[in-house]
Amino acid sequence: MTEITFTNARIILSDEILSGSLYAEAGKISAFDHGQVKNAEDLDGDFLIPGLVELHTDHLESHFQPRPGVEWPAQYAVIAHDAQIAAAGITTVFDALRAGSFDPNDISARQGEHLAVALHEAKAKAHLRADHYIHIRCELPCADTIEVLQTTLEQGGTRLISVMDHTPGWRQFTSMDKFKEYYLGKKLILPEKLDDYIAEKLQMQKLYASKNKVEILKLARELNISIASHDDATIAHVEEAVGDGAVIAEFPTSAASAKAAHDMGLSVLMGAPNVVRGGSHSGNISALEVAAAGHLDILSSDYVPSSLLQGAFTLFERIEISLPKAIYYVTEGPAKAAGLDDRGVINIGKRADLIQVSVKSGQPVLKKMWREGQRVL
Repeated sequence: MTEITFTNARIILSDEILSGSLYAEAGKISAFDHGQVKNAEDLDGDFLIPGLVELHTDHLESHFQPRPGVEWPAQYAVIAHDAQIAAAGITTVFDALRAGSFDPNDISARQGEHLAVALHEAKAKAHLRADHYIHIRCELPCADTIEVLQTTLEQGGTRLISVMDHTPGWRQFTSMDKFKEYYLGKKLILPEKLDDYIAEKLQMQKLYASKNKVEILKLARELNISIASHDDATIAHVEEAVGDGAVIAEFPTSAASAKAAHDMGLSVLMGAPNVVRGGSHSGNISALEVAAAGHLDILSSDYVPSSLLQGAFTLFERIEISLPKAIYYVTEGPAKAAGLDDRGVINIGKRADLIQVSVKSGQPVLKKMWREGQRVL
């Protein structure tokens, strides 16, 4: 790996913004200080920020199944997804692959193994700009959850498992009216079939949720894979997650559950789209409110990769926190929660995963990206 020097940069450290220069060699940060130097890459006063760390993006599946019933070649889907992730300034990404399908026509929810293989092959061929890991999202109420989980785990590379239950009227959609609004609004089901659909999903939960959870937690513990809860709506849900050994609380849906998760030592992850939009699309707690209360630890781009960088700057603008603190939620915060101690912060000896960001008319704009000191965008 080559040496690289940046100058005329506003370097975002953990607790300050340093105007100066940064040096990297052998893929790691070797020094940074005030002042400018010659024969260096001039960043024109732009921000130099640690590469963003994303723990939960659903975007690979949308490339793999771009239309209902359409299966795109997995290798092409992975490369297209990676390009979009890189364009968002994300240098480390946990690709969320589902285990468990509600809909027999949902190809991607049954193809975790296929996508995991494609990710590993693309990584081995050095086709990827970002560093990719696997996050398996396990749907408790589905008949095929354990089968897909096991075959995906066999491919290796999984560092996070989340335990989910998207049963109508449950957790994310505690309001049945919001559930109906969401499904009908996205035209996921015909209005005349909605009541039958709800009854069927409630029956699935009764049949599979409890026994699936026992097996999921058993596998995670055997393989030493971190566990995340998902859509905790009540304090009881958070207590259950702690008892399960979870370390991350993804998208708590109420102020009470977010506070409880934070107080009980879980890393609270909220959606960056929620921040950018100013509220939840499913009528749950605002991420801005969670951040303002001091209960936020991580932002995730969820379904909009570009929202991660936008979300951090929105937090800086909308609530009374410093820019380094806002950047923490998309860099060091997720890296720590995922056990990746070698990245997420600009410090000597850490990976030279870096992004150059300018702010134009109040909007952050990604200009360049480096992973381990190598320019990848």
